Amino acid sequence: MHSRSPTQTSAGDEQLEAPGSRDDQMEFDLPEPDGRGYGFHDDAANEAGMNSSDQRPSSGAGSIGQASRDGSVPLQVPGVTRTYHPNINGRICDEHGDDIPPNTPPPPRPSNRGPDNWTPYANRVEFEVADFLYRRNQMSGGDIDFIFNLWAASLAAHGETPPFANHVEMYNVIDSTPLGDVAWQSFSSEYNGALPEGDIPTWMTSEYDVWFRDPRILVHNILSNPDFEGEFDYAPLQEYDTSNGAHRFQDFMSAIFHPFSNFLISHNSQDLIAEDPNTIGSMFVPIILGSDKTTVSVATGHNQYWPVYMSIGNIGNNVRRAHRNGVVLLGFLAIPTTDKESAKDAHFRKFRRQLLHSSLAKMLESLKPGMTTPEVVRSPDGHFRRAVYGLGPYIADYPEQALLACIVQNWCPKCTAPADGLDNGTYGRRSRDHTEVLVEEFELGVLWDEYGLVGDIVPFTNYFPRADIHELLSPDILHQLIKGAFKDHIVTWVHKYIKARYSENEANIILDDIDHRIALAPSFAGLRRFPEGRGFKQWTGDDSKALMKVYIPAIEGHVPPEMVLTLQALIDFVYIARRNIIDSNSLNALDDALERFHRHREIFETSGVRPNGFNLPRQHSLIHYHKMIRSFGAPNGLCSSITESKHIKAVKEPWRRSSRFEALNQMLLTNQRLDKLAASRIDFASCGMLTGTCLSYILDKLGLNAPVHNAEAIQVRLEDEPIDIPHLGRNNHVNADLEADADQDAELEGDAVAGPTVIAHVDLAKKSAKRIYADLLADQIGEPELTTHIQQFLHDQLHCSDSNSEASESGAGSSSALPELHEKITLYTSAIATFFAPSDVSGIGGMRYERIRAVDTWRNGPGRYDCVFISTDPTVEGMRGFDIAQVRLFFSFKHNGVHYPCAFVHWFKHVHDSPDENTGMWVVEPETREDGTRFASVIHLDCIFRAAHLMPVFGHEFVPTYLSYTQTLDAFRTYYVNKYIDHQAFEIAW
Repeated sequence: MHSRSPTQTSAGDEQLEAPGSRDDQMEFDLPEPDGRGYGFHDDAANEAGMNSSDQRPSSGAGSIGQASRDGSVPLQVPGVTRTYHPNINGRICDEHGDDIPPNTPPPPRPSNRGPDNWTPYANRVEFEVADFLYRRNQMSGGDIDFIFNLWAASLAAHGETPPFANHVEMYNVIDSTPLGDVAWQSFSSEYNGALPEGDIPTWMTSEYDVWFRDPRILVHNILSNPDFEGEFDYAPLQEYDTSNGAHRFQDFMSAIFHPFSNFLISHNSQDLIAEDPNTIGSMFVPIILGSDKTTVSVATGHNQYWPVYMSIGNIGNNVRRAHRNGVVLLGFLAIPTTDKESAKDAHFRKFRRQLLHSSLAKMLESLKPGMTTPEVVRSPDGHFRRAVYGLGPYIADYPEQALLACIVQNWCPKCTAPADGLDNGTYGRRSRDHTEVLVEEFELGVLWDEYGLVGDIVPFTNYFPRADIHELLSPDILHQLIKGAFKDHIVTWVHKYIKARYSENEANIILDDIDHRIALAPSFAGLRRFPEGRGFKQWTGDDSKALMKVYIPAIEGHVPPEMVLTLQALIDFVYIARRNIIDSNSLNALDDALERFHRHREIFETSGVRPNGFNLPRQHSLIHYHKMIRSFGAPNGLCSSITESKHIKAVKEPWRRSSRFEALNQMLLTNQRLDKLAASRIDFASCGMLTGTCLSYILDKLGLNAPVHNAEAIQVRLEDEPIDIPHLGRNNHVNADLEADADQDAELEGDAVAGPTVIAHVDLAKKSAKRIYADLLADQIGEPELTTHIQQFLHDQLHCSDSNSEASESGAGSSSALPELHEKITLYTSAIATFFAPSDVSGIGGMRYERIRAVDTWRNGPGRYDCVFISTDPTVEGMRGFDIAQVRLFFSFKHNGVHYPCAFVHWFKHVHDSPDENTGMWVVEPETREDGTRFASVIHLDCIFRAAHLMPVFGHEFVPTYLSYTQTLDAFRTYYVNKYIDHQAFEIAW
């Protein structure tokens, strides 16, 4: 038997605290730009401030106060020291803005009219029906009428009627909801410059409508949302790790109170919010914006929309990523179109740019008074506070960043590096003041050619105080790193190298082998499958993320080691940047990854793939990540993946529900109704009116017992939780043919989980497959020593023995001393691992689940036996504290009344005592006895930390074309422990 001693822990019980144009040719009716700005200053001063800020401040730090989030009771986070801004600290006040004692309870909300007031709905049933049919099911009006007709027919004999007569009545009730009601409004713009003689381009005579909602009211709705209580920062703060003093950057508010940030600290003292007597004690509310063009249907022609989204910096990154109404649709920008010839016209391009900036300025103008004079608002905890607004980060991909920053394409929007020398030397940062000086001194042509500036456009940020578009553009992991530097650059260059290095036939053979290697990746929760490799045309962000997880092992052996090292450095950079919390130690690791990337990528230049170097804006952006993290916090809360995901609910689904004729007006109405339903649900839930199921609620009102089991669990169960459907198969043992998902290319077996926040725990599936005697099962699965393994496990459990003992080593040799096993064991097809993984797709508390399979038939094919991390030495960090095993069986049994959840596993062993140098991943191999049989043992389920993903070490050999991914874990001699399979694996498998 195996000599290791898996560590059985009770980690599941350990709770964690949730932690305009410049000439007169085009005029727009807009306010004058505010002349104030940040001021142009030396980057060296910033560096000095950055370095000093990494040291934990003393308790007597002059500018740092120990105020709490509400200015009263200090908020404690285990292992973290938090300091809050002493002046901009969000003190509570009454509805008139007068300060009140810190312990004053919040006043009742206007909507809290009692537990039985469902206005505008008659009762809970009406609300649940409307919410289900319109929001969750998205049923058409005709189908809703059909359902209500059937419902009415079933009630006719009892003289009753359904909640609504038809869809029109239901829509009217939704529309009458006062909560979440922010009316749509619009304005029109048109070209008002000189018209040419002869044929006039249509774009010069067209009107362009911009639809939007009042951002001030939208901000009020976000601020007053009780769902954000506990996930909201009322004051800028700094966090330091008490164990090492490292400065931590997480949510946006944890970064702006920092010498490297200009949101509160300006070099023009008159602009300081913190020094304005009118704003002392107020709550700073940064306005986060994002825009991204999207196409709703390629097949039916030009159906492009340009939505603008809005959020605030006070809510946590986890809330913004989870789309819990923390990101709202602000409006739709106009998209001027013309023919190909006119598209190159300088007047058209200028009009298009200016239309963007003037539209954004107009849409946001209701916020401007609140940027200098605080206004009283209700916050998530129910209290009133005086809020002062300010433009915060802007989320956009590079083409939109160039438009927003008014720079020439291929130049950097953050610094003055020229387009032909992005990675040559060090350049100063761009700023509003610096740009204004250049515009005053130079002609437009010089600005364009020498400074990369579009000098006749005024950025929309110039109309607002303390706003500099160059400072506000946020990092974009999706487009800059994943789609850009990884997919569009490195992956493309690798393929170009192979095609240049080998003959056409040899190159195709190698590329086919790489595709086959990618297709051989074993199944894993959340891993998108590439049955034909990466040879398809339409790439999405999820496709690029999935390829990143398996690409290094796929190309190793076919390309020079320097290219593999380049990829390792880049992916390390991406995964560090994607962390939920980035501290000063992480920033050092980020800098190291960037240095390695720059050093190793030279192979692409020397090999002739990039003979002219690397003047690529998206790749150049990596040098700015260190500073941007210090200015914005962790980039995962400001990524364009957030806006792209929002497209689905705000643009694409409403478009599909429309008649497709003048669809925008219908889409606006759909979004308005969805917001009303969401606001109602939040309000009803905060009043405790949505506990249990609708049926249990009604029966309770009637004084009857609910004839349902575990009603609360039914109410909160994850809608997308996969369900096991085990049945007996041809071998009469563990078998689980499950119906495939609609998207059979993805393993959708992991998802976010609502709290509680714990380190990790593993539970057997809710449904068992069968009960059987161990001896009988041993014969069926070809494991003759299974019973002895179980007895040895039981012996160790009963006697608390060290499984490194001679008894464990000798295995069957001391069977007479082992306890008897007379009861049947219960078999399971899977187990659920739940663990803390805040950097991955997770719940608000950072929890995620994944299903670990051990079945002999999977999706009507061969079996699937997943691998797992097993904790063998909790005193050691990283992979040195884990071993890898493959689960062959999940089961449980009882002995003397004690229940034992177990797994029967085959072990892998480490090949080396450190990770592979080229790939950065640990290498393991199946552990075998002298006769070639696998080392196996039974372990307690608590020893399993989570699932592990292995990728073969392919080497220089070509993979047999007949090999399938279902055979991968049995077909190779050595395997990489894939630390890139997800972000949590990256944190533990180093």
